[in-house]
Amino acid sequence: MFRIDRRLIKNFDWITISVVILISVIGILTIYSATRPISDEGHSGFYLKQIAWLILGLVALLFIISFDYIWLSRFSLTFYIIGIILLLAVFISGKIGTGAQRWLSLGFISFQPSEFFKLIYIIMLAQYLSAVKSQIDAISLLRAFFLITFLPFILLVKQPDLGTALIVLTIFASLILAKGLYKKVAILFVIIALISLPFLGNIFWGGLKDYQKSRIAAFIEPEMDPTGIGYHLNQSKITVGSGKFFGKGYLQGTQGPFRFLPEKHTDFIFAVFAEEWGFFGSSFLLILYLILILRGLDTAKKARDDFGRLLALGITFMFLIYSFINIGMTLGLMPVVGIPLPFISYGGTAILSNLIAIGILINIRIRRLELFH
Repeated sequence: MFRIDRRLIKNFDWITISVVILISVIGILTIYSATRPISDEGHSGFYLKQIAWLILGLVALLFIISFDYIWLSRFSLTFYIIGIILLLAVFISGKIGTGAQRWLSLGFISFQPSEFFKLIYIIMLAQYLSAVKSQIDAISLLRAFFLITFLPFILLVKQPDLGTALIVLTIFASLILAKGLYKKVAILFVIIALISLPFLGNIFWGGLKDYQKSRIAAFIEPEMDPTGIGYHLNQSKITVGSGKFFGKGYLQGTQGPFRFLPEKHTDFIFAVFAEEWGFFGSSFLLILYLILILRGLDTAKKARDDFGRLLALGITFMFLIYSFINIGMTLGLMPVVGIPLPFISYGGTAILSNLIAIGILINIRIRRLELFH
């Protein structure tokens, strides 16, 4: 099961790993700048923790590529059950922070189960869909939703982790479409979705916390309360705009260290980066993400089996959705839903789970040839 083959080194995806490391280094530098002290007080040390998590994540990445990814399919149900148990454990002994109960504590360390679960969910859904040998019929679609998607979606909404819950639904729809639906099933699915939308909207809105409703209201009309619920969005747009074309320069930004911008090293870190590096630097970062996405799609195209193809697509869609929503949120084009920017935002659980996901992508790519069977 666990063996290092010289062919793995020869076929290793150096492009993907190089892009990911470069983005991660940019993230560490930006975290350092965003959290640097404005006086003689000591540095918060967030960047040091991020470096430690990056190193741990790279070790996990190397471990993941050491065995054939087909083992993920065989243990997918076990992973899924463990993931559900962890999501349930959050309601029993989870830590509460920023209005949400999302973290589990092991004493010396805290982690967010939902960050790992999104990857577990992709593995489970890819395994299920790959077992369907033809296009998806109505029964297969309902099974995929109610047996795999519905329970974790409800648990994530109740935490509440609205961002991850929406991403789970988006990945579900994306992989269903990638697998292929019978035409009649697709038409029926669209009709049911349109009919159910008003009712689901009322249920969904009623289940939101007050701060989540405020975020949506701020997105619709940021100027309604510029010092309250609209402050995040307004301050973020000011920060991005102040960078202009070439930016103010590294460690020259003011919005982060002077505490004008809330959540400057997590959800709104792109605004700090844009202030210091401007449109030019932001475009460079977007190009790096584009390379990562295109590489993921190419990996899916060249996968040796349907499970590998769907797994690569699911991971690639995840990075695409996270990047799109976070940057759109920073620019005021999306509501604030607590979505981090992959490999840039501060967060140990997030960078660890994302590097494991990259390890799976590389695993699929280097084993795309039949000689690895």
